[in-house]
Amino acid sequence: MKYLYLVDFWVPFPSSEYGGTISVIAENDQECHDILRDSNISYDSDYDNLIMSNVVKSLRFALVDEEVSRIVDSFTT
Repeated sequence: MKYLYLVDFWVPFPSSEYGGTISVIAENDQECHDILRDSNISYDSDYDNLIMSNVVKSLRFALVDEEVSRIVDSFTT
């Protein structure tokens, strides 16, 4: 079973003044974290612990159909 995660953007002020949301399809928290870590959304490895923290706190919704794990959409400022 896969989930749609709605993850708050993890880069703190002043690098990202307003934040954002990233939608990810993943099987579990670890896969979601890995997809976000390996994406080009944030290049700084200093944020790795913040990514996992935000994944764990994120809203998630079970998906009925089988989907490919991936970033679906991102909105960051």
